[in-house]
Amino acid sequence: MASTLKSLRALSDPTRLRIVALLEGEELSVNELQEITRMGQSRISTHLGLLQEAKLLQSRREGKRTFYKLQPGPDGLEQEFIQLAIRGARELPEYAADQINLKRILARRNEQAQVYFNQVAGRFDRSYGPGRSWQAFGQLLLRIMPPLVVADLGSGEGLLSELLARRAKKVIAVDNSEKMVAFGANKAKKNGLKNLDFRLGDLENPPIEPQSVDLVILSQALHHAADPARAIQSAFTILRPGGHLWLLDLLRHNFEQARDLYGDQWLGFPESDLHHWLEAAGFKNIEIEVVAREEQPPHFETLLAGGEK
Repeated sequence: MASTLKSLRALSDPTRLRIVALLEGEELSVNELQEITRMGQSRISTHLGLLQEAKLLQSRREGKRTFYKLQPGPDGLEQEFIQLAIRGARELPEYAADQINLKRILARRNEQAQVYFNQVAGRFDRSYGPGRSWQAFGQLLLRIMPPLVVADLGSGEGLLSELLARRAKKVIAVDNSEKMVAFGANKAKKNGLKNLDFRLGDLENPPIEPQSVDLVILSQALHHAADPARAIQSAFTILRPGGHLWLLDLLRHNFEQARDLYGDQWLGFPESDLHHWLEAAGFKNIEIEVVAREEQPPHFETLLAGGEK
């Protein structure tokens, strides 16, 4: 009876139901559960401890990480509890987002190149090396970029567009501010960038022919869109088959002042929303990753998301 009561208590919290559902067919680390659910490590660890105490989970150590999975081969009653927990989790409003984020995390596990990059990036800022800088790396990457037709949507005054135009076949910079477009166009003319074309327009309906560009970039622009899903769908429309979309934007945050300070319509986005919109638009090989975290309040985090048409 005591074991039954422990199991019932352990499964009485919606968060623990979410965790059980996530571990239904997978083994996940604390950090992965944290990223999927967007909850703090101490909170996740507390819930995992209660589930483990009820003998519903087991764990193993791998280096500095601890992985959790459902207890294999539980008795009939515990199995019934687990199945009821999974059924209950499916009724929670967070379930769909959890499953999208789980899919993304598992796909990323297979990307060994990404793991290596994270290790390199982690070392880059900690050790000084003469002549090593992100600016220099950026110039190197620009030199090896193929001659693509690029659409920079929400380009502002065109800083990124101008850099890309020095190597791209053509760059179309779209912004909804007449002043920004005029400024960017004048600067491009002054710098002799004949392949940089500034156009006035919106993210949701950019003035670009369907299937006419190889690469679409949305750099810190999507949170200004009235309809982000439609903006992503429009990006898909103007891409040629095999083309790519890459977007940089903020992870969902609670810094309300951003609306007044920066004119943001959206306070960033959850990874699950971006994944859903990209998938709904028709993109495949979707990737989403937090690539930067600010150390100072409000601790903005930057997402890099992309997909292939």
